[in-house]
This record gives sequence, C-alpha cells and structure tokens, in this order.
Amino acid sequence: MIAMIDCNSFYASCEQVFRPDLWGKPVVVLSNNDGCIIAANKEAKELTHIPMFEPVFKIKEVLIKNKVTFFSSNYTLYGEMSQRVMNILGQFSPNVEVYSIDEAFIDVSGMEHKDLQEYGHHIKDTIYKYTGLPVGVGIAPTKVLAKLANKRAKKIVAYNHVYVIDTIKKQIDSLQWAKTKDVWGLGRKHVQRLQNIGIHTAFDFSQLPINWVRKEMTVVGERLWKELNGESCLEFMTMPKPKKAIGTAKSFGKKLEDLERIEEACAYYVTEVAEVLRAQKSCASYIHVFVTTNYHSDIDKQYANSCTATMPIPTNNTFALITEARKALRKIYKKGYRYKKVGVNLFGIIPQEYVQGNLFMPQTASSKKLTETLDRINLKYGKTSVASAMIGTRMDEWELIKKERTSRYTTQWKELLEV
Repeated sequence: MIAMIDCNSFYASCEQVFRPDLWGKPVVVLSNNDGCIIAANKEAKELTHIPMFEPVFKIKEVLIKNKVTFFSSNYTLYGEMSQRVMNILGQFSPNVEVYSIDEAFIDVSGMEHKDLQEYGHHIKDTIYKYTGLPVGVGIAPTKVLAKLANKRAKKIVAYNHVYVIDTIKKQIDSLQWAKTKDVWGLGRKHVQRLQNIGIHTAFDFSQLPINWVRKEMTVVGERLWKELNGESCLEFMTMPKPKKAIGTAKSFGKKLEDLERIEEACAYYVTEVAEVLRAQKSCASYIHVFVTTNYHSDIDKQYANSCTATMPIPTNNTFALITEARKALRKIYKKGYRYKKVGVNLFGIIPQEYVQGNLFMPQTASSKKLTETLDRINLKYGKTSVASAMIGTRMDEWELIKKERTSRYTTQWKELLEV
C-alpha cells in the first residue's frame, strides 16, 4: 500500500501558521514581484470573483473590499516548512518519495494489519501537531489510486481529509466518482481524445481494452491504465534523480539600464545554481546567460539575447562560473535598453567524479576546499553570508519586489517570531 500526503493550500497555510489571527480568513500569496495570485486558501477560493493568476493591480480593490490578506512569496519559509513535513513522514516509513514541495508518497507496505483509516488520521494529526499545517492523506495499492484517494479525501467533507482504497468496491466507487481529468498523469490532449470517444470517467478509462490503450496512448497510458486497475508499475523513487539542467531567472524589482547592476544580479543567480549543482555532486560543462526587456511594455524599446559559454573544465566552482557568465553577459548587453530580467542556466551536467582534467588548466584542491567551506558557512549562518564580491551590496536596487513578504521565521535569527 502507498500513502499520498498533500499539504492543503500550502503557501497560504505556511503564512497562517505564524498568523493565528488569520485562521478561517481568506489569504492569498503573490508571485515574484507581487505580480499575480499563485496560491489561495479555501476561504479565498470560495470568493469566485478572485481568479488565480490574475494580475494583482487589476483586483487589488476587490481583495481589500473582501478583507483578503495578501502576502509576497516567502520561498525560504515554504522550503523549510516543507522539509519539516518530509522529516515527519520519515517517522512513518523508511521509504519517502518527495514528489514536490507540498506532496510526498510513502510506502506503507506491511501496515495492512493496522486500521489504515486510523493510520492515515495519525499521519495527518501528527503533521498538524508538529507544524500547524493541514494535510490530506490518500492510501491505496498504487500511486495513481493513492493520488485519486487523496483528491477524494479533500473534496468530500465526510472523509475528514483521509480516504483509503482497500477494497475492490472502494476502488470501483472511486473510479466512477473521478473524471478523466482527475487522473494523475492524463494530459489535456489525452483527456479530450477520451471524451471524444465517450470516455468521461476514470472507470470508463479503466475498462478500455489494454491493446487499444497501448496502441493509442503508448506505454505511458498503459501504465496509468494498469495503476487504475490496481497493478503497481510506477517506480518508487526515494532518491531524486540528478537534474540534467539547472537554472534560474527572476524579474528585477525595477528596470535596469547599467551593466554593473545586471552583472551583480547575474552573479547572485550563478551563486544559487552553483550551490544546487554542488549539492547533487555534479559539474556543468556549459553556462547559458540571457537578458530581456519587458515585452509587455508599450513604451520601452524591445531587446532580448542570449549566449552560451563552454567551461574549460566542467566545474561546480561558483567563481569559475561567474567569470564565464560575465564574459557571456558582456557579449549580449547593449546600451540604451531598460532590462527587465537576466537569467542563467547550466547544461552538460555530469557527475563530478567523471570530470576529466585539462593539462593546461589543472584543478587545485584548494578551490574545492574553498567552495566546501563557503557552503558550510552559508548553511549555518544563512544564504550568501560569504559570497563573491561580484554580487555587491546593492541588492535592494534590483531584487524582486516583496513589499508584503512576511519574516523568515524559521531560518533567520533576526526574523524570529516575537511573543
């Protein structure tokens, strides 16, 4: 049996944990630069005239009128709260697959002798007790059915956020309840195609001939069909696969014209992706840098360009990557434009033990020790406590707008909650 745990309205719930005065009240979280709504709690979703992904400036008066509290994204807080949830799940099973920041599968095989409904409530109640975050729990023989059980647990009030598919009757009932669009892994094109031939529910799909599914929907559709019929065939991955590409790109808080500030932002983003690269013990062969103006603007001249640099030796050294990124940025930067975004991507990623040396550019042990020391210091004292001087000290002139961001209560000494 597999349990699927999903945090309810995760970003908004994280904010409410530290603001009990907002429990039971509508809360939304905004995207980068406070651009649009990307998350909303149950109370906010019930206000149907507040659509998701709508630019905030268009509906700010509506939010205020309905007493909706809105927050800037606080990804540091959300990431740390997510880690707490995943650590708690480790108490219930040695096999935990982190699927996303707010979702995870856990292997509960061997627990069949227990009351799984009660066990699901124990998981839910423990997470709420230790973190204050509400979650839904779905338990079933396969991942796809567990995902479906989780959806049903949250949609039907009587189940109190826990549902177990442990009998054929419950399995059929759940498949008849779910629409094809509710099946995890079925994309829009497949859903539309199935609807065109009169297949509207998950049960209808599960009753199709396997040969038709294999022919028309390839091996991916076949696996989903088998999972819905109770045959587990999706691999349980407790260790995330190394990323094949790592990148980041964020819009500036205000448009920038001078190269120096764009270089500082670029260096900061390189620092971020280099840390991720080292965390998975990999090295990058190429670094790709791009800049763009605001293509939504009717008054600014438009320009966008990119450049890819090949590293002399595949590396995860922040300073070496910043050096090549600066060279690439200077090739594509043009005066006279107001830039909205710079981004960096790392490609050609290989395990660090596979890196071949260069006779003319030998790697030194000291550079590796330096980056390891930086990572340890930054892990203990906070992000960029020690960093390249290229990042500068003017982040407030280019970083994201986050006027409504709450404190990073769990990771910054200066921002601890005061009682």
